[in-house]
Amino acid sequence: MTKASDPTPRVRATPEALDLIAEIRREHPEILFHQSGGCCDGSSPMCYPADDFKVGTRDIKLGEVGGVPVYISASQFEVWKHTQLILDVVPGRGGMFSLDNGRERRFLTRSRVFTPQECAELNEAKD
Repeated sequence: MTKASDPTPRVRATPEALDLIAEIRREHPEILFHQSGGCCDGSSPMCYPADDFKVGTRDIKLGEVGGVPVYISASQFEVWKHTQLILDVVPGRGGMFSLDNGRERRFLTRSRVFTPQECAELNEAKD
């Protein structure tokens, strides 16, 4: 639970995303997200069994959604650090290796730019 003094989270999820996370966790209880930086699956949030994905030493944990950790590479974080990532769900097929593939719904990252006040709070929180 967040306190009134906690900074705005760097990542959050829509109710639809939380529903799909719960569905996937019934089959794969321990999962994680890694925000893809491109290549084969564009810039989709990729959902993996936690024991099938090695989090890199330079990956940054943005937070958790639905009890699931969300990571991003350090270089991509530098580009997106001023934005809140919002996991959502849209019709379609998930990334080739992502656990949303084959469910006719896929995760999608939306974003919004943090306000100057939110940026200041996030910078204070990391110090």
